[in-house]
Amino acid sequence: METNQGSIKAIALVALVFVLGAGLGSATTYVVTSRVHAEHAQPPAPHNQANTMSILTRDLDLNSDQQKQIYAILGDTRARYTEIHKRDDPEYERTRQEGRDRIRQLLTPEQRPKFEDILRRFDDERRQRESQGKD
Repeated sequence: METNQGSIKAIALVALVFVLGAGLGSATTYVVTSRVHAEHAQPPAPHNQANTMSILTRDLDLNSDQQKQIYAILGDTRARYTEIHKRDDPEYERTRQEGRDRIRQLLTPEQRPKFEDILRRFDDERRQRESQGKD
């Protein structure tokens, strides 16, 4: 009888280890895949006047009069932002160039061309973001 009971305990232990392994494996797979999917999620829609109006109309259930007024406010705000950028962009650009020049002074001749490539990539990405923001 003891052998039979020992066999049952061994089978139960193997089954328990199998169930725990399957559960832990499933949980780990879920966590890893959800993180991977979160990292590769679609970027949010760009902030433009049409998108903003769509969101506000949908989420706030705006009537047509409210839509017209808010559309005008958004247009006025965008125009004011444009004026601010025209006034302040030269200072931002000057500061950006000064920082880049300071970094260039620290780099070796071998590092400088690589740095210039990085800057071109950064500038292209910035121009792309800025052009998307003007929609």
